[in-house]
Amino acid sequence: MGKFIRQRAFASLISLLLLVVAVFFLSRLTGDPAALYLPVEASEEMRQQFREVHGLNDPVMVQFGRYVADLVQLDFGESIRKARPAFDVVIESFWWTLQLALITMALVTVAAIVLGSLAAFRAGGLFDRIATVISLIGASAPDFWVAIVGIVVFAVGLGWLPTSGVGTPLHWVLPIAVLFIRPFGLIVQVVRGSMITALSSAYVKTARAKGVKSQTIIFVHALRNAMLPVITVIGDQAAALLNGAVVIETIFGFPGVGKLMIDSILQRDFNVVLAAIMVTAIAIFLMNLLIDMAYSLLDPRIRH
Repeated sequence: MGKFIRQRAFASLISLLLLVVAVFFLSRLTGDPAALYLPVEASEEMRQQFREVHGLNDPVMVQFGRYVADLVQLDFGESIRKARPAFDVVIESFWWTLQLALITMALVTVAAIVLGSLAAFRAGGLFDRIATVISLIGASAPDFWVAIVGIVVFAVGLGWLPTSGVGTPLHWVLPIAVLFIRPFGLIVQVVRGSMITALSSAYVKTARAKGVKSQTIIFVHALRNAMLPVITVIGDQAAALLNGAVVIETIFGFPGVGKLMIDSILQRDFNVVLAAIMVTAIAIFLMNLLIDMAYSLLDPRIRH
């Protein structure tokens, strides 16, 4: 197991280094921060002084070398916009995104596994057809469209829910509900297909012949053997929530790392952009490592 984890961690480290290089140079293409933060009438001397203070006067390769040297010491630099360590700014926002992702994925995983398993147990029946239609609609629905419809109906029309912020539990309902729909639809489909295969196995037929209860057959005998593809999809969707909730956070004014990243790109706050991407990437790599470990526990052959 130790060798397996080291191999996965090394592969993730290489990907992370490549990501740092790509994001650093691409972020420099967004423009000169001095033109954004200084008034239009600012003199060239003022602009040069601004760039000097923030280390933007040096050639790009020199800036990159300095950034890597600081990164080795876990120094992500300072936010131009907030005059605070970029890492602190990102962690504050990332905590909100992490809470949103964990709550959503916990609800999605339980609901999708239960619905998909029950649909597979009566494959072709009325419940299965209804579950299939619901899951297909959920998997196909665009997040941004569902978010806008949710605001129009439940916030503006009925006045039941707030449109933005995180002040009360009600503020979380719409973001969680919108983020719930797509992964729920995808995972239900995977659980259903995998469970149909597992339920047709010889050991399940033997258990049925012995009079084992249906709940035990579904959730004890069949589910474990059907979980490998399900874990893959759950991991992918969890990573997508961490990395791709940018639109939903922006629509609902949710103070997560996705919204922070968009704001920082528009405001050319390079250090915050890099820190946000680094923190998100590390979280995704750790999640993938946990998924690989779960794989190896469910199927020891994968370790080799």
